[in-house]
Amino acid sequence: MIARSTSPNRQPLVAGYARVSRTDQTLALQRDALKAAGCRRIFSDHGVSGTATQRRGLDAVLAFLKQGDTLVVWKLDRLGRSLFHLVQVISELGERGINFRSLSDPIDTASPGGRLVLHIMAALAEFERSLIRERTCAGLAAAKRRGRKLGRRRSLTVDQIDRARRLIRGGKSRSDIARKLGVARSTLYLSLLR
Repeated sequence: MIARSTSPNRQPLVAGYARVSRTDQTLALQRDALKAAGCRRIFSDHGVSGTATQRRGLDAVLAFLKQGDTLVVWKLDRLGRSLFHLVQVISELGERGINFRSLSDPIDTASPGGRLVLHIMAALAEFERSLIRERTCAGLAAAKRRGRKLGRRRSLTVDQIDRARRLIRGGKSRSDIARKLGVARSTLYLSLLR
């Protein structure tokens, strides 16, 4: 384990991150490339999909890196879940004064060209999010035009709500009614407001 110095005179560290999606895959290729690139410490996730929101190795390397350090990955797709997530992680590293480099892609945020590529990626990520939002809205509007009800299905039917109102008028407690209907008390309260 490499001890981290908190003094302002400490030497910047180059750390690597490797990930494979399936347990039958090996990290050897990525580890070898990261070592050859000068990574003194390599964090990894084995058998973890890139779409996973929780990745122990990634979380650990992000917490480990300090200002002036560099994070290196073999390929961009090893780091981000999506283009937007990738740009977000790299931007957050930049805000912390941490450089980023991909060995297989033309990105090295320590260089002006690498920062340019990152800005282009950020614009593409925003464009991608806008397209997704636009398609989602169009799909929801089309479903409404076809008469489809959107959102979660209600927990209680109209008949159940009417029955609950009659029981309340008859003196039953709302807690007992909710228990009898198999819903939370808050669900009963919200249903009675409709």
